Parts: sequence; structure tokens; C-alpha cells
Amino acid sequence: MENAEASPLKRSPRGLDENSEEEYSSLSTLLQHFASIPTIDKAWTFKSTSEKGSQCMFSISQPNLLANQNRRYILSSHISKGSPNGVIFEWAAFPIEMPSGSIMVPSPSGSKLLVVRNLEKGSTTTFEIWGPSRVEKEFHVSSSVHGSVYSDGWFEGISWNDDETFVAYVAEEQAPSKPVFTNSGYKKGSSSDMECGSWKGQGDWEEDWGETYPRKREPAIFVINVNSGEVHPVEGTNKLSVGQVVWAPASRGLQQYLVFVGWPSDTRKLGIKYCYNRPCALYSVRAPFSKSKDREPGKNAIEEASPVKLTQRISSAFFPRFSPDGKALMFLSAKSSVDSWAHSATQSLHRIDWSIDGKPTADADIVDVVPVVMCPDDGCFPGLYSVKFLSKSWLSDGSTMILSSVWGSTEVILLVNMLSGKVSRISPGNSSFSWTLLALDSDNIIAVSSSPSDVPEIKYGSIVGNSSAEALASWQDISSPIYRCSEKVISLLSSRQSSIIKIPVRDISENLTAGANKPYESIFVSSKCKSHDLCDPLIVVLHGGPHFISLSSFSKSLAFLSSIGYSLLIVNYRGSLGFGEEALQSLPGKIGSQDVNDVLAAIDHVIDMGLADPSKITVLGGSHGGFLTTHLIGQAPDKFAAAATRNPVCSLPLMVGTADIPDWCYAETFGHLGKSMYTEAPSSEHLVVFHSKSPIAHISKVKTPILFLLGAKDLRVPICTGLQYARALKEKGTEVKVLVFPEDNHAIDRPQSDFESFLNIGMWFKKHCK
Repeated sequence: MENAEASPLKRSPRGLDENSEEEYSSLSTLLQHFASIPTIDKAWTFKSTSEKGSQCMFSISQPNLLANQNRRYILSSHISKGSPNGVIFEWAAFPIEMPSGSIMVPSPSGSKLLVVRNLEKGSTTTFEIWGPSRVEKEFHVSSSVHGSVYSDGWFEGISWNDDETFVAYVAEEQAPSKPVFTNSGYKKGSSSDMECGSWKGQGDWEEDWGETYPRKREPAIFVINVNSGEVHPVEGTNKLSVGQVVWAPASRGLQQYLVFVGWPSDTRKLGIKYCYNRPCALYSVRAPFSKSKDREPGKNAIEEASPVKLTQRISSAFFPRFSPDGKALMFLSAKSSVDSWAHSATQSLHRIDWSIDGKPTADADIVDVVPVVMCPDDGCFPGLYSVKFLSKSWLSDGSTMILSSVWGSTEVILLVNMLSGKVSRISPGNSSFSWTLLALDSDNIIAVSSSPSDVPEIKYGSIVGNSSAEALASWQDISSPIYRCSEKVISLLSSRQSSIIKIPVRDISENLTAGANKPYESIFVSSKCKSHDLCDPLIVVLHGGPHFISLSSFSKSLAFLSSIGYSLLIVNYRGSLGFGEEALQSLPGKIGSQDVNDVLAAIDHVIDMGLADPSKITVLGGSHGGFLTTHLIGQAPDKFAAAATRNPVCSLPLMVGTADIPDWCYAETFGHLGKSMYTEAPSSEHLVVFHSKSPIAHISKVKTPILFLLGAKDLRVPICTGLQYARALKEKGTEVKVLVFPEDNHAIDRPQSDFESFLNIGMWFKKHCK
């Protein structure tokens, strides 16, 4: 009798029939085209060894879907003069891949490159010092000295001293010992994790800094000698979580000092990711390798090693940067956030005069360079928001800084004179594109420009005129292999366009500040031509925060949704960054009403303009954008054909007791009263108000089909809030689909998770709003 092999049973994923599976396959192929577009994370420039032109090194990332991590690589280019006013970028033939977990920091002269490799848990950290052609030094630092080096962009700080003999950096402090047990019970003394016949207990629970920092207990500062590999911790920073360390300038032979940011860590640790409202200060401390020659009268060695708090008179200070001559210390402040409890608000720029011959003092005068802007005039500078500094951020005049900031719905490049405080916008003022600063090449600028319908492009800017006067920049397009896309992507994007639309405030009130009565903005992405005067279906896109911003820059995920036949209305409702402090502060205490009404007004505005069909509207939002999404389908149940949400805030009473930012619930619910009302044990009266402000209060009216995308490891908006809302909708018969990503946190940004999220969003909207 012949053995017949049974054919494997073909099964489609749940919810897909044969026709929808075909569309699922087609959309996933298209999404892969968009997902594969690389992103430039950083860039550095160096003087060329040939004395002609310069070298630029770009750090690039690209999702590796199969490995479920971002592939990182380096691509170099030689910059030389071309036409009289132009330059030529000569690109290397191939990029060089960098291992995951590695960090690169060039030395001040550009002659050395530090590469830090964070290895697996419990392993050593490797420090490599590279010269022009080879590794010159390699050191291995045991986990008994410290844990992994921080590379998070917030606590992160890796800094060479001026003579390139030491590097200061921030790493996880050595973990306290745990109790060890054997079959005989508790074992006295220390023991290795790998010791046979024993196991380690958990020990006392210690708080961490919340979202994206689980099991990160305490960042601390260390200094490594790049010649010997000797590592010393910086003493005296107890009761502080530290970061953003830089070397203070010093004359030869004098003591060397470090300047760093410190956050109090001896009290309740609330989530710090995206939260500028955590009090912090600048401190200075003597470097551990620096020997004291002359002790100050009345001070012992311990007192001399203790940090000096430089910013006693201000509640927030971070991102320290010294001027080229070492005579000024610049820093940013989020005092508006700390004072108001809004998690992000208008920032300010300050200066401390620094004496390189003397010791740091705690009573230094703080000079306001760029203050908080309350209500900007139309078209004028709105203040500083989400500022990005370069490690080398000074023009050759020594007094002008270059930085990027948010201006309305765009990211712009600014020059700031540290003496006069004058701010000049040097990215094009008549452009709705966003501009991201990458590096300085002498006094020239390397940047990236993009829009929601235009893939990023490298730009090279030359400053025209005196930098202290009305500075302008002449911009040149740079041909680059980095952002080359498939023909499919190029063809689809060529048919799309984007613009920024002003949305008038409904019901202007004398009770509101002038800034809160000003128009807000929405970014509109659409087809360049209508078919038979018909509008494409509309996706309303809502950012989180709420004190955040959707920029007019390229987003691979949103470009994908636009390319499958949808217009996008990306709403920057009042409370968003970039429009002045009065507009931002108008929202706390009014969430669930003012922001909801702003979104509805924006939708009605584009309908009245003939840009949208009122019968074909969907809504998409994450975090506070998910709060708005679930509010909208409850408060306007007949307006939306479908909805999708990522880690939404659905129930404030549930969130206040489970999230890493319970203070956010109080600040946004009760406004300026929230700070004084805050408690870890909300009263029944507080819980009633929380419920009234929550989307779940309107759940009985919801009938819109909704897709939930939830990260199981989200500490910011724990998964329980979304699941409760989804289960309640299912109970009443509303169509609900839920995807849970077991290893993802609030951002749901692991490559496979991000891919599956937006693939399902596209399918969901195709199903319910063709």
C-alpha cells in the first residue's frame, strides 16, 4: 500500500478571507517599500587630511524586519568645493555596518574615534579607541565596575576632555548585592550569578525612571583614561540621577571639572521619558583624576569632591554647552514645564559666565538669552521647543549658536547670538517643509529637509551676511544614495502634495488669553488632482502628549497610508508645541473638551473647503491622540466610519493608579490646581472628575468600528486601560479588533510591531472606508 503524503492545510490569518488576504499581501509588499527607507540619525564633520575640503560621516539606521531590530551603519563622504558657490559630495562606495548596542563619539580634534560596545547583560563593556586606520587601544570594563553605558539621548553623555586623554561618560551604577540562597538556606557573603547550587533572591524593590527605563536603577558618571584604561567613578553624586556630562574648559596645569545635569532621585521617581517637568539642575564636580594642589581653607577632601550646584535660582537646567573660548556656559531650561506641571512647554536659553582660571561657584548669575515667548505676533518667532543642539554648535565668531527648534507645524534651523539674544531663522521662511540640523562644516550647515509627501533630502547651507545681523543661508541640494527609494514609492509620492492650513478657533472668548484665541494649524496631505471632483477618504491623524507636535516632515508610516488612497488631516490642536506658551497652557484642565472641539472644527473646516467628504472620515491617534480618538467616536458617534488607536488613554481613574506618570492625570485634568491636589491615593471626588474627563464616560454612544494596537510592556499608558475599553465595546456589540505586542512599550516601535501595526491600520480603513 502506497504512503500518501497529506498536503499541509492552508490557513489564513484570523479575520482574512481569500479576497482580503490578497489585499493584505499587496499592502504588506507596499509597506515594505516604505519601511526600508533609511533614516540619518547623526552626522559628524572632520578636516580632511589632504587639507582640501572636509570629511563627513553619517550614522544611518534602517529596519531589519527579519531580525526585528534596526540595522545601523556608517556612510562617509568627502566634501570639496565645486562651482564658485557650490560643493561636491563624493560618497564612499559602500556603507559599513555597526554592531547593535555600539556608540560612536569622535574626539574634539577628529583624530580619534571612541567606540563603546554595550554587550549582553552581565558582560563587560568594551571601549575602543580608533585612529585613522586601526584600533589603537581596547579596554574591557567589568560589570562589577558599572553596567551598560547610557545611549538614550537624555541621560546619555559621553565627552572627551580637551587634550583627549580622558573620556567622561554615564553608565548604570553597579547593582546592589542580592541575597544568595542554597539548599541549606541563606548563604552569607557574596556569590556569583553562575555559582552552582545557589540562587539569588530579588532583594528590595527599587524605583526606576519609568517608560523605556525598566531595570535602569541609577545612572552615574565615570571617567576612563584612554591611555591606561583605568576607570574611576565620580564621587559625591548620591541622591542624584545624573546625565549629559561635559568637560569644563581649563588652563593647563589647573584642576579639571565636569559639568553635568542632576535629577533628584531620593524621592518618588516619576516617568522621565518625554517629561521635561522633572526638576533638574546643572552641577560641577572635580574630575576624579584631577589632583587638588591647593585645598580651600576650611574644606576637607570629601567637601572638595562634592558637586557644586550651579543653577540654584532656576528649577530646570539641562543640555550644557560651553562657548569655544570657554568663557560662557549655555544651557536650556524647561522652567515653564516644572512650574506648570505640563510635561512639555516652551523652553528658554540661558548663560552663565565661566572663569577657566577659578573654581565653579554656586552663586553665579544666570543671564536670560532667549526667554519664554507667551504670545508671538503672526509669523514671528514663537519660542524654543524640542530644541536639538549639536555637540559642536558654534559658528566661528564664537558667539553664535546654531540649533533646531519647532516653529508652528515645522522644524526650523535657528541662529542665536548668546550676547544679544537675537534669534534668526536661516531655514527658508516661505517653506512648509521641515528642516533638521545634522552638522556644521566650518560655518556651513549640513541639514535634511522633507515634507509629508517628499522623501528627505540632504541640503548644504552657506550663511550669507553677518551672523549677528539678519543672517540668511543659501541652500544647495546634495545628491545622496541614502534616501534612494523604489520606483514604486517615487511614483506614488509624486502624485501627493501637502500644505499647512490655519484653523480659526471656534467661539473666541474674552476668558481666554490672546494666544489661546489665535488660529492653530493642521497639515493636509492629498492627491494633486481630484478624480471627477470626488474627495479621497480622509484619515484624521492626532498626536500624543498632548503637549507635543506633528511636524511637516516625512513619516514612512503616514506616507504609506497616504499612498493607498487617503488624504491626511494632521491636527496640531491648541496645547501643541510651537505656538507660544499661552496657547499651550490653554489646554490643561480642558482635556476631552477643548482639544476634542479643536479636532472637530478642523474636520469641518476642510469639509467646508471642499477637501473632504463628510461620509468618508476615519481617525487615528496614539497615547493622548488615542484619548482624543476614543473621545471623538463617543462624542461624535456619527462622524467617523472607522477608528484606530495605539496605546490610548481611555480611563483616567485606571491610569492614575497604574501609570509611571500619575501626575500627568492631575495636571491635565485639573489644570493649574493639579499640582497642589496631587496625591498617590486619589479621593473618590477626584476619581469622579477623572471619569468625567475620560473617553470611557461616553462609551454607551460609540458605534464606530475600532482597531486597538497595544504594547504589553507599556508603563506610560498601561495595557489595562485599552483592554478595559475594548472589552466594554465588545460587550455592547461594537465591532472591535485588538492586536497586542507582548514585547513592546508605549511607542510600539520595534520594527516588526511597527510594520504590523500600520499594515493592520491600512487594512482596517480599507475595510470600513474605501
